[in-house]
Amino acid sequence: MTISPNKQIFFLLLSLMSINAFCQYTDVINSNRPGASRSAFSVGTNVLQFEAGPFLIKEDRTPAAAYEVSGYGVDFAVRYGLLLEPLEINIEGTYQNDTKSFKTSIPNEEDRANFKHLAFGAKYLVYDPYKNTEEDKPNLYSWKANRQFKWKSLIPAVSVYLGANYDTKTNPYTAPGIEGFSPKVMLATQHNFSGGWVFVMNFIKDRIGTDQSDFQYILTLTHAFSPQWVIFGETQGIKSDFYADNLFRFGGAYLWGKNFQLDTAVTFNTKDTPSVFSVNLGASYRLDFHKDKELDNGTSAKDEGKRRKNRRGRKKKSSATENPVNDKRQKKDINFDD
Repeated sequence: MTISPNKQIFFLLLSLMSINAFCQYTDVINSNRPGASRSAFSVGTNVLQFEAGPFLIKEDRTPAAAYEVSGYGVDFAVRYGLLLEPLEINIEGTYQNDTKSFKTSIPNEEDRANFKHLAFGAKYLVYDPYKNTEEDKPNLYSWKANRQFKWKSLIPAVSVYLGANYDTKTNPYTAPGIEGFSPKVMLATQHNFSGGWVFVMNFIKDRIGTDQSDFQYILTLTHAFSPQWVIFGETQGIKSDFYADNLFRFGGAYLWGKNFQLDTAVTFNTKDTPSVFSVNLGASYRLDFHKDKELDNGTSAKDEGKRRKNRRGRKKKSSATENPVNDKRQKKDINFDD
């Protein structure tokens, strides 16, 4: 039976997914970009990953106290897998530089620049439904079987995040009186469905104990329709006394290499208090120093190669002693009459 190249690629990806289900580390980069949600899984031990994306922002408020905002900024994150596979520490933030123009009889403009948010924290995977299971291995003989819905995929991987925000006293993007450190917590879940579909949910409580303590939810659906291309759709809800909004994002990413990814996305909302429109381009890159612990127990490809070489050597030695010609040569070489 001949398997088409597309199906061969599909089976290869399934094999990689089944292997990676036992640990956080993946053979290719696993980035949170271009969406705003956070994956339940870490980058893997001894992996240092950088994610960043510049963006253009446009806001327009039409009712009373109307204004316009036009500017640019950059989203960034630095992630590192520390000590344990499920553990990741990270630094995340958004820096923005813009001009706020008030629509009054006397034109008035305000130039602003600061971190809209800057957080330090750690994420830990508390539950992985695919850990130590054999039933999720791909069926190498049935492409259809691998595409079928599995009820177990309804059980998500779950991680928790604990961190702290840092805000300066004169930050124009925060409520008056916000200064210094404030706690941030998050619950992240992830469903890995068959056919390259992934669904991520984040529930976030931010700037706890301040006048800008807000609750956020982020729902992200991602689909990989080839080994290199991924598309996504996302909705983000923000609720606080200082600011409330419902944002929508759409975009995609391209895997340039196993350690490098490019992405783009657009963000918008459906209200005018204010209306929001943003376009961003981004990239993710990792420095991969990961070493699977199992490789230290003699299960690496190098060790397996040595074992095969030794087995071949033993077979040659065994066949030589059993070969009558070799026996005659050995007897000829040993002359007890000399």
